[in-house]
Amino acid sequence: MSDLIAEHTDLAEGDVEWLHLLVGDWQIVSDLAFADLVLWLPTRDGRFVAGAQCRPSTGATVHYDDVVGSFAPDGQTGQLAAAMTEARAQRSREPRWFGAYAVREEAVPVVHRGRAVAVVARQTNLGSGRTPSRLELNYVESADDLLAMVGRGEYPSPNAATGPRRGAPRVGDGLIRLNSEGEVLYASPNALSCFHRLGVIGPLVGQSLVEVTAGIVEQQDTVDESMPLVVMGRAPWRTDIEAGRVALSLRALPLTDHGQRIGAVLLCRDVSELRRRERELMTKDATIREIHHRVKNNLATVAALLRLQARRMEVPEARAALEEAMRRVATISLVHESLSQNLDEQVELDDMLKRALRLAADVASTRTRVRTEQSGSFGMVPAQDATPLALVLTELVTNAVEHAFPDRESGTVTIDVGRDGDSLRIVVADDGEGMPDGIEQLGRSSSSGLGSQIVRTLVTNELRGSIDWRPRDGGGTEVVVELDLRSDAHR
Repeated sequence: MSDLIAEHTDLAEGDVEWLHLLVGDWQIVSDLAFADLVLWLPTRDGRFVAGAQCRPSTGATVHYDDVVGSFAPDGQTGQLAAAMTEARAQRSREPRWFGAYAVREEAVPVVHRGRAVAVVARQTNLGSGRTPSRLELNYVESADDLLAMVGRGEYPSPNAATGPRRGAPRVGDGLIRLNSEGEVLYASPNALSCFHRLGVIGPLVGQSLVEVTAGIVEQQDTVDESMPLVVMGRAPWRTDIEAGRVALSLRALPLTDHGQRIGAVLLCRDVSELRRRERELMTKDATIREIHHRVKNNLATVAALLRLQARRMEVPEARAALEEAMRRVATISLVHESLSQNLDEQVELDDMLKRALRLAADVASTRTRVRTEQSGSFGMVPAQDATPLALVLTELVTNAVEHAFPDRESGTVTIDVGRDGDSLRIVVADDGEGMPDGIEQLGRSSSSGLGSQIVRTLVTNELRGSIDWRPRDGGGTEVVVELDLRSDAHR
């Protein structure tokens, strides 16, 4: 719609936002009216182009083909122009025939800040030819009220809450009509069923809905402070009412006439099963985070024990091996610490790696001041990849710190990260003495080459990637790691 507006119209930015707000919430009007809605935008050359279209889920559609982007036919242009010029609804005296079925048409101006900026065409398929039921009559009357508000610039409400307070209940889930005092004028069968499940016995018509629900609210431990406003139809928000194991979602659509409240339409939906599943997911998430927290604590204990044991070792090689094992356990512990703080199995790797690499550089360097620098971002990484990737990088940085600067007081190790979707390319480089001819430097930190074995195994088996050591331009060594993260990574 934005592209069509920019191409064909001169509407102001505020008018465009108003149209987007209307289109984002007009499915309710279409379902209540049992009618197709088409938003016609006035063009610079005096024609009308269809900017958006909505089909009812409660009745037969008029337009089986999409009309967005097409221009209004000559027979409809006069009605649309009159609605724009006079700023009031225009209804056709006679139905217009679409093939084998007749269609009743009405053009409603979309008013914003006192002037018409577009037209909504309400097109009802008259093919059924049956007598409307009481439910259908109440639906249509509610649609009439909402479309009249569109023609006065009172709908959609610019102060309507967004996010979790909107959207869940639909017209077919249950509908209640209230008068200006909050008394029930009509309740659909589905709405009655919803309130009966909630514990409300007896009819609703003629009663104050807020009084009916007062007893239920008193039994709740916590109550949404906006609930009375929603139940009385005074605020265009959404709230939940719970009683026992039953949860009811309510959304209010206040009805006004030139600023005076004349009633409201309430949509209701039984969301008991949905809330139960949400609580189960929250419990599972809390359990998983607690497990990661306990694993982190246990790994920290193991690292502390290894550190104590290393201090008691008199053989330098044995002490160095225990310190390396302690560093690896501490790296895994940092990953679980990050997972214990997240709602999903994702790790923000950048901050965690800064801590791990700083620890690795400090532990490995005894006589040389080594600075670690990082460019680029890892972003969110799945937990399955976070642990092996963190271990690989700490091993590479540790090796560079220990062996790249044998006779220097300072040096720099850089980690350059390039990410494209799920593909990662990491370059770990140092400005040290470089690689002796034909010798790979990785793994010299232990006589058994354990570091080299760990890195190769993790990259090829766990991360399903590749690794390459080569001389760095300008001196030093660089290691290139390329891999594809698991597909559930958040970009």
